[in-house]
Amino acid sequence: MSEQSRTRPSGSATALHKAYDTALLDLDGVVYAGGEAIAHAVESLRTARDAGMHLAYVTNNALRTPAAVAAHLTELGAPAEPADVITSAQAVSRLIAEQFPAGSKVLVIGGEGLRVALRERGLVPVESADDDPAAVVQGYGGPELAWGRFAEACYAINRGVPWFASNTDLTIPSARGIMPGNGAAVEVVRIATGAVPQVAGKPLPPMHRETILRTGAKRALVVGDRLDTDIEGAFNGGVDSLLVLTGVTDAARLLAAEPRHRPTYVDEDLRGLLTGQPEVAEAEGGFGCGGWTASVAGNGHALALDGDGTALDGLRALCAAAWTEAGDGSSTLDVGKALARLGL
Repeated sequence: MSEQSRTRPSGSATALHKAYDTALLDLDGVVYAGGEAIAHAVESLRTARDAGMHLAYVTNNALRTPAAVAAHLTELGAPAEPADVITSAQAVSRLIAEQFPAGSKVLVIGGEGLRVALRERGLVPVESADDDPAAVVQGYGGPELAWGRFAEACYAINRGVPWFASNTDLTIPSARGIMPGNGAAVEVVRIATGAVPQVAGKPLPPMHRETILRTGAKRALVVGDRLDTDIEGAFNGGVDSLLVLTGVTDAARLLAAEPRHRPTYVDEDLRGLLTGQPEVAEAEGGFGCGGWTASVAGNGHALALDGDGTALDGLRALCAAAWTEAGDGSSTLDVGKALARLGL
């Protein structure tokens, strides 16, 4: 990732689906929301795939198997095979297999996705701390996961058994709203044991390594809606990223982003894969994109926006002004008036 992409969104004269060989796509908030396809997602993915871009669906959710995820995507109309799906369960299973020999027992606190991934690595899932496990692995097990499962983890960890976690996302989206994620469950066990797990999922390197090993990507583009998992994961992996505004990140959060949370490109939705990206250039007194010029005003305390054009171009210009002013930190500028002008 270039230094320029950390201080302002980058431009690309080439459509992104032709500039990169593989899209590493998050699911919730990018491809679907509440189980239903997000507008323009399916047709954009089909067009990108038909033009030769490899699509890989990368999820921190360790509950569902790749086959189940692919089946859901296929029902929505998105092109997907089980081999196109990479999960945090696969990443954490590889991490365990690198430290313990085939045939080792692993206590599973989670769902079927973890069990399938462990077996793929020659490890043996077990259900009790009394089964003499070599390791404990914890992943999202759905809202019905019994409290007694956390107790089993604690029994084993307190005996000195190494602890692994698929991911530490504190929340996950659902059709009814935001609910506790695996990270919240991991905190229960951490508080009870004082232990710290080895974690595999986004934004940490094991997950990115898993995607590269499974896809063979030479020039990958991470596509996501979350700054602290998708975009930070791309930053840690040294690859470019596209933030889509169909999920949890709004314009104000994007403008306040610290360097590791700043995407290379910003677009409204997955149609951004099919187009080039406009250049954000230095302009007199600020930064320009499209017909907009953004600058820091109000005695250095606020963002100002002049000109006219699309809201997205205005947001890109504002990112450059805010990120440059913030340097290596998070922007604390007042962005309210500038975003109101864009209707954001």
